[in-house]
Amino acid sequence: MRDGKISCGDNAETWYRERCFIRELVNSPKIADFSLAETRVEPGVRTELHELDVNEWYVIRSGSGKMQVDGKPWFDVVPGDVVPIPAGISQRIENTGTDDLIFECVCLPRFTLAGYISLE
Repeated sequence: MRDGKISCGDNAETWYRERCFIRELVNSPKIADFSLAETRVEPGVRTELHELDVNEWYVIRSGSGKMQVDGKPWFDVVPGDVVPIPAGISQRIENTGTDDLIFECVCLPRFTLAGYISLE
């Protein structure tokens, strides 16, 4: 930490096997309490069914889609929606629009790849 701040890297967007692009905005071992990422799902794409070992919230920023949480019926998501996803609960999202679906992922505590479990 320098001057009261923590560097979290270059924040480059990366393609993940989950079938989406993720930009880690805040994800550092120096901040174990939470992480923040921006996710982009292209039109017509459904992400991999998965669960995490941390609590997560999706904050829908732009685009439109539908989401399934805990095997329950699919529901629509639009900008301004916040979707809570408790740890250990299945989830996936699909872009049903013509533009990219963009949302922020807030995880408590911090997300690590070791905590990602594919259900496909």
